[in-house]
Amino acid sequence: MDTAETSEPLAPTDPQGPQRRRWRLRTAIISTATALALVLGGAAAWAADRFLIPKVEISDVAQYEASQTATGANVDATDDDTSVTVTQETRGTGEDTITLTIADVQLGDATDLRSAFAHNQFGENITQTTSEMAEANDAVFAVNGDYYGFRSTGIVIRNGVAYRDEPAREGLAMYTDGRVEVYDETSTSADELVAAGVWNTLSFGPAIVEDGQAVDGIEDVEIDTNFGNHSIQGQQPRTAIGVIDENHLVFVVVDGRDPGTSRGATLTELADIMLELGAETAYNLDGGGSSTLYSDGGVVNRPSNGGERGTSDILYVAG
Repeated sequence: MDTAETSEPLAPTDPQGPQRRRWRLRTAIISTATALALVLGGAAAWAADRFLIPKVEISDVAQYEASQTATGANVDATDDDTSVTVTQETRGTGEDTITLTIADVQLGDATDLRSAFAHNQFGENITQTTSEMAEANDAVFAVNGDYYGFRSTGIVIRNGVAYRDEPAREGLAMYTDGRVEVYDETSTSADELVAAGVWNTLSFGPAIVEDGQAVDGIEDVEIDTNFGNHSIQGQQPRTAIGVIDENHLVFVVVDGRDPGTSRGATLTELADIMLELGAETAYNLDGGGSSTLYSDGGVVNRPSNGGERGTSDILYVAG
């Protein structure tokens, strides 16, 4: 059987063909690498801008507070009845060891517990160590705060002055009359809180003790949705503030990430510690490498970074 055959004419031979193909391949590789570098460079630039580059909103906090009504800058000297007692405990053995530093703080006046910002400035990504901030403010006692400068949300009131009004989460409000309350930031405003007599707010969390009971579900809480800070679960270095009674506070710093010395604590363990110490209310502050307690001229605990990590703010009692 005959079959019909068709054929395409052959293309003329191109002696430069292999070189052209190699050139096109190199061009494609270079273009892909350039695009990848631009993407990575853009991501690095975004990350640096978001997490590293300082953004100063108020360059002189002391002056700013002095210009406000009911300012922290105008408070009297620390009340003679204010006292701070710092102790340390080690619990467990071997890999299960937990080391706690506990500060029992009796305030003569609620305003004796003050806040300070890194480098006396307010904004994002402005950091300084807890001890440096403590020394700059003549503190006899200090702990790291809520690292407000890591984020752009949360209500920030310090020393009776409103700095930020971006409600986002469960906060802690400390009043000039000695009351301390867990509150929903989204249900109020910074101005309303200041008008009601709030002296300091903290925006981290979660609350771990309320009405003398450990809060349910604290192991599942996400305090943020931004990169690198989604959850705070597991055995971690911790800082927390507890309320025993009016003007009677307890601060606990748990060392961690150091097997055999201190493994850190879960939020449930932290709540149980606060209950043992008599706290009716307790609230989790920034932890991890930030967890630092300063007393009488030096850092008392062992920060997990092998040394202090810069943070944006402290709570302190002046000498």
